[in-house]
Amino acid sequence: MSTAVYEPENGGLSELRRGGSSTGSSNEKDLKDFKNEQNVKVTHEEYEVEEHDMWYQAIPPDPDAIEETHQLTIRAVFVGCALGAIVGASNIYLGLKTGFTFGPQLFGAIFGFAIIKPLSKALPESGLLGRLLGGPFGPKENCTVQSAATAAGGIGILFVSAVPAIYRLNLLSFYPKDDIGKLIALTVCAGFFGVFFVIPLRKYYIVKQKLTFPTPAATAITIRALHNSRTGAIAARKKSLALLFSFVVVFVYKVLTGYAPGVIYDWHIGWTLYRLGFTSIISLENYGWWIEFTPAFFGAGMLSGINASWSFFGGSILAWGIIAPSLVKNGLAFGSAASEEYPLVSYSGLSFSDPDKYTSAPSPRYWLLWPGILMMLLYSFADLAMNSGSIVTNIRKAGFNWDVRAWFREDPDYNADDDEDLSPREDRVPTLWWVVGLIASIIMSCAILATMFNMNVGEAILSLVLGFAFSFIGVQSAGTTDVNPVSTVAKASQLIFGGIGKGAGLAPNPARTMNLTAGVISAGSAAQSTDMTGDLKTGYLLRAKPKNQFVAQLCGSTVAIFLNVGLFILFTSATPCILYPPDSGECTYGAPSVSAWAAVAVAVSSPKLPIPSSSGYTAIALGIFAVLSVVVKQLWIPKKYWHWVPNWNAVGLAFVTPQVYYSIAMAAGSVFNFIWARRHPAGFDMYMFAVAAGMLAGEGLGGVLQALLAVAKVDGSLYGTAIGCPGFEFCG
Repeated sequence: MSTAVYEPENGGLSELRRGGSSTGSSNEKDLKDFKNEQNVKVTHEEYEVEEHDMWYQAIPPDPDAIEETHQLTIRAVFVGCALGAIVGASNIYLGLKTGFTFGPQLFGAIFGFAIIKPLSKALPESGLLGRLLGGPFGPKENCTVQSAATAAGGIGILFVSAVPAIYRLNLLSFYPKDDIGKLIALTVCAGFFGVFFVIPLRKYYIVKQKLTFPTPAATAITIRALHNSRTGAIAARKKSLALLFSFVVVFVYKVLTGYAPGVIYDWHIGWTLYRLGFTSIISLENYGWWIEFTPAFFGAGMLSGINASWSFFGGSILAWGIIAPSLVKNGLAFGSAASEEYPLVSYSGLSFSDPDKYTSAPSPRYWLLWPGILMMLLYSFADLAMNSGSIVTNIRKAGFNWDVRAWFREDPDYNADDDEDLSPREDRVPTLWWVVGLIASIIMSCAILATMFNMNVGEAILSLVLGFAFSFIGVQSAGTTDVNPVSTVAKASQLIFGGIGKGAGLAPNPARTMNLTAGVISAGSAAQSTDMTGDLKTGYLLRAKPKNQFVAQLCGSTVAIFLNVGLFILFTSATPCILYPPDSGECTYGAPSVSAWAAVAVAVSSPKLPIPSSSGYTAIALGIFAVLSVVVKQLWIPKKYWHWVPNWNAVGLAFVTPQVYYSIAMAAGSVFNFIWARRHPAGFDMYMFAVAAGMLAGEGLGGVLQALLAVAKVDGSLYGTAIGCPGFEFCG
């Protein structure tokens, strides 16, 4: 599925992105805190940094800080990878629920400080243990922690979208554990290719164009504030305790919900009222309108803001409160009985034994899928077209040298005084490193895709080229608006390879395998490169060594490969309906991204589009309306009123996500955040991100433990209660 990307409020400074994306904190508030601590201007070496420059040039070093001689340390990489693993595990859980993920940058920066700073003071600097874990801990080493965390928490987008879609269409073995070698190999292709071509992107977008990258810039300012010799320790302690407390409480709560879901987690109001005699209200239950006390999506609403969250909620009302009941009433969509004893009906079916039913008797979920996909695609492309300049022009501005030989030669006319890159040349990533790595990853990818997935060399190279092209779009967008549209834009690869499959006369299954495999490579590598470029922006602002960050990124990416494959196998073993949903479509994990990727793969490889005509016409109309809203907003609506314009990406997401309780929770979280910021701004600035991130990570990791309990046969389905669940069947 296309990854919904939330357009941030306040110029891209507070948002939560889906599919490889990152969580933005309020950068303006972080900047205000930083200004207050630094007395508005920081004077160092005879120049002043005004507030508008802090996003573009390196932050002056603290004159009171000790010199950091060791920025790349074992403790920094280890702690960063561990923190990234926590976020990665949470993102697999959250992504399979609705496709949402959140970025590890600030989580890694804050928690990394909370772990290593006390450790550095407690352990002596001498001795083996001291050399490994002790010694001073400064902002540049803290940057290494968040670099490793960002890389280790990445790549999860693949395992909540295209990879499960491959299994849903029965294109690989029935059990993912039987394909562990293929899954690791495919993830290696996307992960390392995306990391190796990040270095030239750093030069173009960070050094030359000086793009803002709001979230990475906020991370840099947060790290600097944490290490402030006057106030950093106090602020760090408060943030760390808030994050830890919310994480532990939500983690324990999530595990307990697995044993009494109908009592403490899901309140099925329609079912309860039906049992009390209000029989017609059962429709509320059938269309998915119940309340779920999910801290993760409450926290997601806190981070996403009013516009994105209420656009999502408004889309749920439109799709599942108005359109779906109307479709059923007028005989344009149909449900399937979910109970033999009670009038429970499922409207979420996505697979039919008879292919003709896709057009003649679709479920409301399948009918709504196509308007949702087209809205998200067209909205993303329109937004990019209105905001992004020409990529060719940007490359020219960056002064790109197309002479490959010059990449390996020292510039005889080099003058350090004219160099815009503040990192000394010896601290930068050597050209030989990334060029050799890039060539090796291309050769390796072609070999893997040819031998394991039956793609010829031309098709493999095309998927890599598309990933490289999509990365330019992603970095340009993320650098200016803090929105990473890669997963949505990468849907174009499915259309391209759909045409290739038809042109080559491939049978449906080989065509779909090529389509989804190419999508994994292009979307995964582009998402990885976009995240890593933002990470290098953090290092640029903190004057950290790019060479050290690059090594940390490679270590984190290695962890991410094995972590995400293992988590994917764990979740799909515990909950097989993720890959093979029943005809009713009911499953603990909605996996909307999986459904959309699979649907597009089927559509572009079928002789006839399996789309109901009424759904197709509605999709075109809503897609055009979404594009027009972008154009009108950009050209005629003053920027101060943009927050009143619906985010059609979020609206489209609601169409493909039948679990409306997620949008309810996000809407509630955004309102809570709005009131908190208005009434207690000081507490909001100090604790908001820490509390929200703790809730997201806590529920995500609690979901991982629930999956482990299910595999061990000690979960709530065997030892829990069905009280409060529809039909008196366990609903955990």
